[in-house]
Amino acid sequence: MLTRRDMLRLLLVGAMLSTWPACADGDETTSETGNGDGTMSANGVDGATVIVIGAGISGLAAARALSEEGYSVIVVEARERVGGRIWTDHSWPGIPLDMGASWIHGRDDNPITDLARELDAATVVTDYDNTWLWDTDGRLVEDDEHDDIDNRFVEMLDDLDGEREEMDDSDEDDIALGDAIEDWIDENQPDAATIRQLAYSVNTAIEHEYAADVADLSFYYFDGGDAFDGDDVIFPDGYSQIVHGLAEGLDIRLGHVVRKVHWNDDGVTVTTSQETFDADFVVVTLPQGVLKAGYVSFSPALPEAKLAAIERMRMGILNKVYLRFPNIFWPEEADMLGYISERKGEWTEWLNIAHYTGQPVLLGFNAADYGRAIEDLSDDEIVAAAMATLRTMFGNDIPDPEATLITRWGADIYAHGSYSYMPLGATPDHYDDLAEPIDGRVFFAGEATSSDFPATVHGAYLSGLRAAEEILTST
Repeated sequence: MLTRRDMLRLLLVGAMLSTWPACADGDETTSETGNGDGTMSANGVDGATVIVIGAGISGLAAARALSEEGYSVIVVEARERVGGRIWTDHSWPGIPLDMGASWIHGRDDNPITDLARELDAATVVTDYDNTWLWDTDGRLVEDDEHDDIDNRFVEMLDDLDGEREEMDDSDEDDIALGDAIEDWIDENQPDAATIRQLAYSVNTAIEHEYAADVADLSFYYFDGGDAFDGDDVIFPDGYSQIVHGLAEGLDIRLGHVVRKVHWNDDGVTVTTSQETFDADFVVVTLPQGVLKAGYVSFSPALPEAKLAAIERMRMGILNKVYLRFPNIFWPEEADMLGYISERKGEWTEWLNIAHYTGQPVLLGFNAADYGRAIEDLSDDEIVAAAMATLRTMFGNDIPDPEATLITRWGADIYAHGSYSYMPLGATPDHYDDLAEPIDGRVFFAGEATSSDFPATVHGAYLSGLRAAEEILTST
């Protein structure tokens, strides 16, 4: 089975291959992951010290790899928990729910799959083909009509691929993906119903995957990088199993908000809200949005190329709303529920938690512009909007939710978004510029530094291993 990212990649990769050098061979992956199997290629130096900023999966990966090679490592973390944008909520007894990352994207040969096996963490496949779809008026869409909607979307993507190849051959400047889609609509003149259907497909298959409106995404580069084969899988018992396993035995200082990073020929000094640490090296895993916000000062100043990458790249939004009901009133056999909204991007996609755990819980996703807009609403207003859609789909007699959980990743000062994306004006070189070490002292990791696997958990994890190897090979 192809994942949604695989489908987009197969259809849109033609022009990308000539414009994105990180797209494809084993050598690129090896440069990201050390020996290509998650192992390091050099011996550590006993007594050398490292400060890792951030206890997300990239920081934990770097810290564990360096600790195992004999380095003395301290991880400083602003939050009162490990995991960063991997966060499993346990406030509902017996119902662990992931507020951040949910899936292993492509489980074959994926290092997160290996970690899940080592930690005996169960995973369950998500079958995107098993999505039940409702039309704008609440009518359940029949299978053959659903197939027609999918096929029309694929036809549009195929036409866009051809357009991008022509633009690349002519050495034309990049444009926004949204502009390319608008041009296609102007040329093909679909009716209003078809435009709503295409908007649904664009929102769920692109905007939800890349956490940004197509008006903001680069036509050339939005879907770059490499990918692992295989199904997408979720953790019915929560993704935090992975970060807790990585964190075990590490020296992690929670509640340490980093204020300043200073370095010179003698080493590095990291100043936090609680303490000052001296070390030989530092690994910075702050999200791109936090770097952009300027909360942490760097002395000397960061190089111009790195500052440009921080400025040009963007953090996208994918927010979640969990609704727990007294009973299951929707088709439990469906993996996902879809809704063709009147306005693009409003409550279009729902993950059926009942399908995976038997619990009467639905998860509504909102990404990009609407995902950011609802952060300004109260919890009651957000739930009312969600219920208006569900009542259109299932009727006015469905019960109100008994409890809710809501994320606002854009307002989170330790993230400023869900994950990075390629906006118009950015290029793949910015990933590499953000990853570039400074003076053999300051190293960088995180999903926004992964040109091979941006915006993924496995990209973040592998970037941590890459930063660890850079330290190993510098000593």
